[in-house]
Amino acid sequence: MATFDSKLSGVVGDKTAKVFHSLFGYTTVGDLLHHFPRRYLVRGELSDIKELKEGDEATILAKVHSVSARRFQARKGTMLEAVVTDGTEKLSLTFFNQAWREKDLKVGSQGLFAGKVGMFNGKKQLAHPDYEMIPDGNDVDSAVAGFANQYIPLYPSSAKLPSWKIAQSITLALTSLDDVEDPIPLYLLEKNNYPSIRQALVQIHQPNDLDATEIARERLTFDEALLLQLLLLKRKEVLRKLSAIARPHKPGSLLDSFDKDLPFQLTAGQVAVAAEIAADLAANHPMHRLLQGEVGSGKTVIALRAALTVIDNGGQVALLAPTEVLAAQHQRTFAKLLGELGDGGKLGSAEISTSVTLLTGSQNAATRKEALAAIKSGSAGLVVGTHALLGESVEFKELALVIVDEQHRFGVEQRDALKSKASITPHLLVMTATPIPRTVAMTVFGDLDVSTLKELPLGRQSITTHLVPVEEKPHFLERTWERVREEVSQGHQVYIVAPRISADISEDADFEFLTGENTSLTAVEELGPELQAGALNGLRIAPLHGRQSSEVKDETMKAFAAGEIDVLISTTVIEVGVDVANATLMVIMDADRFGVSQLHQLRGRVGRGTSPGLCLLVTKSLAESPSRLRLEAVASTTDGFELSRIDLEQRREGDVLGTSQSGSRSHLRLLRVLRDEALIEVARTEAQLIIENGISAHSLLEAALKKLELDTATEFIDKS
Repeated sequence: MATFDSKLSGVVGDKTAKVFHSLFGYTTVGDLLHHFPRRYLVRGELSDIKELKEGDEATILAKVHSVSARRFQARKGTMLEAVVTDGTEKLSLTFFNQAWREKDLKVGSQGLFAGKVGMFNGKKQLAHPDYEMIPDGNDVDSAVAGFANQYIPLYPSSAKLPSWKIAQSITLALTSLDDVEDPIPLYLLEKNNYPSIRQALVQIHQPNDLDATEIARERLTFDEALLLQLLLLKRKEVLRKLSAIARPHKPGSLLDSFDKDLPFQLTAGQVAVAAEIAADLAANHPMHRLLQGEVGSGKTVIALRAALTVIDNGGQVALLAPTEVLAAQHQRTFAKLLGELGDGGKLGSAEISTSVTLLTGSQNAATRKEALAAIKSGSAGLVVGTHALLGESVEFKELALVIVDEQHRFGVEQRDALKSKASITPHLLVMTATPIPRTVAMTVFGDLDVSTLKELPLGRQSITTHLVPVEEKPHFLERTWERVREEVSQGHQVYIVAPRISADISEDADFEFLTGENTSLTAVEELGPELQAGALNGLRIAPLHGRQSSEVKDETMKAFAAGEIDVLISTTVIEVGVDVANATLMVIMDADRFGVSQLHQLRGRVGRGTSPGLCLLVTKSLAESPSRLRLEAVASTTDGFELSRIDLEQRREGDVLGTSQSGSRSHLRLLRVLRDEALIEVARTEAQLIIENGISAHSLLEAALKKLELDTATEFIDKS
């Protein structure tokens, strides 16, 4: 008999086990039994062969007319073809590399055959049908009643391992499975009327009642949700036991001077979030907080206030940004907000002051050497940088706070590499401008305390979004360029975003998400000269993209911010953090090539001053197409939280959650964060009670949790 931990090869054989491992990473019986059906086919009432149409799911009663097997000439393998007849017409059944079925399908024998009708060389056929032969003398009516109206599981599969083979292997595993102890406490099963783990697995793989199967699926989904919440809460508990140096607010400090000189009033939301962060920093265990907020909701000033609190206590702060453009933008924003308070170390600087130092990979040797020295000596209070901050040559005097901007761009290893540069565990603040639905926050960031900024600062202008469907209305594109000229004539500036840098895709660093087949998409280096010579002749136009040097990018952004450039034609390097108040129009070319959240981020670059913003989504997508519907959703609302739900519904959930990985060993086989909101809420509550009362009282659940902790596939929930 087998257990969940038994080797898969002992049940399905070495050859099949190797295929399961290569395709899905499975090694144990438990792995296989948690490979769940995507859906079920229902064997229907008997059909006449002559009435069958291509694509029908059919069940027929027929006799075997002929059987033949042949080897393929061009490749290895065999094909077995059986021709069956119901007395009105003939139908071909085909089986690949299953010559042994010839023993079942004897000429003249009668059977029931079920599958999807296809066509080959003008003939109807069933490929790999499910079947049951009726022995001579048996009651045909009873056989039909037993075979029809059954549920056939369809599994995630491949050509090497078709669904029927997976079902066959799972039947072997269930048959050989010994009594298994249930990791979920009995009181939770009784409370929710859930079946045992063995009953649930039988009901989901071999259903005879879809209501019972649905309860089984819910129970197995609850297992995933509960274990995940336990894992996150345990991590949270471990973090709270770590020691950190408390960095409380100090009266009469740099922070107080900054607040006094701030030219605007913080929103109620900013005040509340700032208080949460201040309380975290004043504790003697490390802060571990996620700050999420709408585009332009004022996260930067909150992060700066946290940094100043730490600097007032003698610590240093490192802000990790995903791109050089964003890092340089942050450095300029901080310097502007601080004014004289950021002139630390300079002649005539304020008595209480600090300095903001930038460190990126493309800085020249002299600038980099100066930055490294300031970081090591501690004279650099706030250090802003890219992955360059992770280098071995970077040494901090006293790193006390790590701020990670756009955290989804970084792996946990990178974040930990920066934290490891501190002598004592530093406080951690991760920020995202991509709003996250509550259940996603609970599922993916459950070990972080979450602060949310929803309201926009006073004076922030509205943004209107319109589609420009060039296939249906080509003249709308001409009107787009006229609109650009109108904005510039009123003294404003414009962003035009394109998905590619150049026509040469092989060299296009910002064009990773498209293949070489897409050659018709707009490119920055082609669009700029075209507009300069045509529709936007006479305007000051400049390109910005990832292949430019750090100096060129920095100078371009400075010139745009200073109003010396009218139109910036860019890739998505300006997606986040770029703040030019005079920019009022955003034109996004081939907008259907961008995700919902990305479009929302891009349009958030306009409407940041005293004039309202306008975003034009240029697309060749056709009405009613999925990409067009996605753009219409973006145009219909500026609520980032609503858009994040749409994004999650329309994309593969793994992309949103950051679970992209080789194989399918993700812990989340069944759990879906939007569909299963209520279940996640229940699991979170139950997990908190279990942790509070001590998980050691539930030894099997504790063992399952330890196994999950050891599983390298759980790396995905580390915000990688």
